Amino acid sequence: MRRLLSLAGLCLALTSHAQSDTTGKGTTSRDTIRVGNLIIVKNGKFDKEDSNTVHVYHQHHRRNPSNLTTNWFIFDLGFANYNDQTNYSSASAQAFAPGSNKDWFRLRTGKSVDVNIWVFMQRLNMIKHVVNLKYGLGIELNNYRYEENIKFKKNPTEVFMDTINYSKNKLAADYATVPIMLNFNFTPHGRHDFGFSVGASVGYKYSSRQKFKSSVTGKYKTYDDFDMDPWKISYIGELQLGLLSLYGSFTTKSMFQKGLDQRPYTIGLRFGNW
Repeated sequence: MRRLLSLAGLCLALTSHAQSDTTGKGTTSRDTIRVGNLIIVKNGKFDKEDSNTVHVYHQHHRRNPSNLTTNWFIFDLGFANYNDQTNYSSASAQAFAPGSNKDWFRLRTGKSVDVNIWVFMQRLNMIKHVVNLKYGLGIELNNYRYEENIKFKKNPTEVFMDTINYSKNKLAADYATVPIMLNFNFTPHGRHDFGFSVGASVGYKYSSRQKFKSSVTGKYKTYDDFDMDPWKISYIGELQLGLLSLYGSFTTKSMFQKGLDQRPYTIGLRFGNW
């Protein structure tokens, strides 16, 4: 029992000594409490109001990013459109869409959307975490909502103006896509990233369809390739402003293999960790 009491006394003495301020006078002691990134120091010296003085310090942590980081399931939500450079007076355009003009293919403002789901994106450090290689894998879902009642006919593909008034008439194209970008991050050790990325993506079209809705026919879909190019190569970019991230893409080639020269582009918001 005596040994136990002696050991307890020794522990109390060591604890009291550890709380003493060895940098000041012997009459001053300090208690330190750490709460997350905050360090709270209680000074044992009394002031004129006979109260203890409490100092709060914020401890700043410098982030040390890994050479390879992965971001899972990034979502994009934006608008889809295309730059229509079709020569509608040409024989190929009139063979593909007899009697057509540029007004046939006008899109409804704000109704044509782009939804992308990136299964993963990785960022590989190249130069001091400021210059990185960024790449990933995902799907792009492009939807083009037409103003007019145009309809794609199959085998052979031909576009004509229908007599039915559709409340919804859109062409949808889905791609499995691999993006590759050069990323510039100007705050590699900060909590939030500020920078931009530029590069290109290669997409393969695995599904395309036209979806209709009217009081006459109800809802239905027509699946076909519609002579669309199965490959889509796009220039892509993103702007990272802390918690806000913007993306954009555009192609220099028509999404159709013949007849029409319509070159898609997108812009929107990106939701992910970086």
